[in-house]
Amino acid sequence: MTVNDKAIERKRYDAFASQIDKNFEFDSLAEYLKEPYLFYMSCIELRAQADYKILELGSGTGNFTGVLLRTTAAVVASDISARSLEVLASLHNSENLTCLVMDMEELNKDEEFDIIVSAGSLSYGDNAIVLNNIYQALKPGGFFICVDSLNNNWIYRLNRFFHYLTGRRSLSTLRRMPSTRLFEIYNKKFEEVTVTYFGSLVWLAPVLKLFLRETPVSNTLKWFDTLINVKYSAFKFVMVARKNA
Repeated sequence: MTVNDKAIERKRYDAFASQIDKNFEFDSLAEYLKEPYLFYMSCIELRAQADYKILELGSGTGNFTGVLLRTTAAVVASDISARSLEVLASLHNSENLTCLVMDMEELNKDEEFDIIVSAGSLSYGDNAIVLNNIYQALKPGGFFICVDSLNNNWIYRLNRFFHYLTGRRSLSTLRRMPSTRLFEIYNKKFEEVTVTYFGSLVWLAPVLKLFLRETPVSNTLKWFDTLINVKYSAFKFVMVARKNA
């Protein structure tokens, strides 16, 4: 991401954080949009232990920080937006929490973590730099767990381009949105990588909601993903990558 784009994103998220009080953005999501995030949280809870040290990249105002803290592990929440971290700290009062203003491209690799997590933040850094930083900052056998958008489906790509045109996304994030090619790079670097895909037809949900309630809409979209073994057309993915022990 260019220096100018980083400044744009920092300003955007500082402004967004100032509008947050006690409600998390995740709580307001439609049921059919929550599934990848629920799976992401379950992946963390399955692997985290009380004596672990966890780093959260792009924490924002803490939509998922509470999940990390519930594991009773030591949590370092990091973000480029200082205002976001101020809000996060006010919403999550815990002695296990440390907040750190940090660019993920400048991760301190001298400090090692058992788990590093990220929810929707991979496109805010250079993919190669971020990957190498994550790998070096993980302890042997450590896990990187992330949920993010996939850039293969042209419908979702057009929607993100519209967000760029309307000033809700910077150009660099479009260029660095994760694709299946990025998974190939992670596969070469990490010992074991699993990717789970979600939401091939999420774009159709507003139409389905004209005829069905939210739960049937969610179930229909999940059924279709299973039917076609969704991959390249997915809206979201969850990746779990384990470093060599």
